[in-house]
Amino acid sequence: MASQKAVAVQKRGGRKKMGMKVKENLYQAALWFILILVALTMILPFLYVVILSFTDATAYEAGKLILWPKKWSTEAYELILSGSGFLNALKSTLIVTFIGTPLSVIVCSGLAYMLSKPIPGKSFINKYVMFTMLFSAGMVPNFINMKQLHLLDSYWALILPGLCGAWTIMVMRSFFQSLPLELEEAAKIDGCGPLKIFSKIVIPLSKPMLATMTLFSFVGYWNTYFNSVMYITSTAKQTLQVYVQKIVLSSTVADVVDLSTELATIVPQEVMRMAAVVVVIIPILIIYPFLQKYFQTGMMVGAVKG
Repeated sequence: MASQKAVAVQKRGGRKKMGMKVKENLYQAALWFILILVALTMILPFLYVVILSFTDATAYEAGKLILWPKKWSTEAYELILSGSGFLNALKSTLIVTFIGTPLSVIVCSGLAYMLSKPIPGKSFINKYVMFTMLFSAGMVPNFINMKQLHLLDSYWALILPGLCGAWTIMVMRSFFQSLPLELEEAAKIDGCGPLKIFSKIVIPLSKPMLATMTLFSFVGYWNTYFNSVMYITSTAKQTLQVYVQKIVLSSTVADVVDLSTELATIVPQEVMRMAAVVVVIIPILIIYPFLQKYFQTGMMVGAVKG
C-alpha cells in the first residue's frame, strides 16, 4: 500500500511539474511575442527611412513603394555628398566631435577621480556639481557669457558647454570608488604618485566605464544642434544637425543644396530628407557595435556599484 501511495504522489508531482513547465513556456512565448512587436515598432520606421532614401524618383512619384521599392537609386546621396553645404557641416561636426569627446572624457574622469578621494573641500565640490545638474543659468546668460568670452562663431562655443557634465562625473566617481583600494596602496608603496596611479592602474581598470562615457560624449557632440543655432553665425561652421534641419524644413532641394545639377530638380524632397537623416546616423551605427560589450559592462558596473 505504501508503495502504491508513493507512486501516486510521484505521478501527481510529475503532472504538477509538467503543468508548471507548460505555463512557463506559454508565458515566455507571450513575452517574446510582445517584445518582438515592440521591436518592430522601432525597426520598421527606421527601415522605411533607409529604403525610401534609396528609392528612385520615378518609383517614388508613381507610389511604387510599400516596404520595398520597385527601383533603387543613390541619386539623393550623390546630391547630398557633392554639395559644399554638407561638406562644411561634416567638417564642423568632425572637428567638434573629435576634439570635444577626448577632452570631455579626460576632464570628467580627472575630476571624478579627485572627488572619489578624501580631499579638502570634497563635500562642497560634490554639492556644487549636483547643483549644476538640477539648475542652469539659462539661455540668455549663457549667450552673454559666450559673447563676453569672445567665443561666438567659434568651434569652442560648441565644445566647452558640453565638456563637463554633472551626471557623467557622478557615474565616474561611483565607479572609481568601487575599485579596490589595495591596488593604489600597493602602488604608493612602490613609489607611484597620484598621476602615475591614475594613468597606469585606474585607467586600465576603467575601460568599460570610459568606453561607455566616450560613446555618450561622442553621440552628444555629434548631435550638436541647439548650441550651433545659438552661437554659430556663419553658415560654413554650422553642424550636420543644422544642415539636416534645413533640409527637413525646406520646401525645395534648391533652397539647401547649392548645386545647379540636373539631380537638384529630379530628386524628390522627401527622398532627400530621408537620405540626409541616414547620412547623419551612419557614424553612430558604425561605432556602436565596437563599443557594445564595453557599453553593457560599464552600465552594469555603474548601476550596481554606484
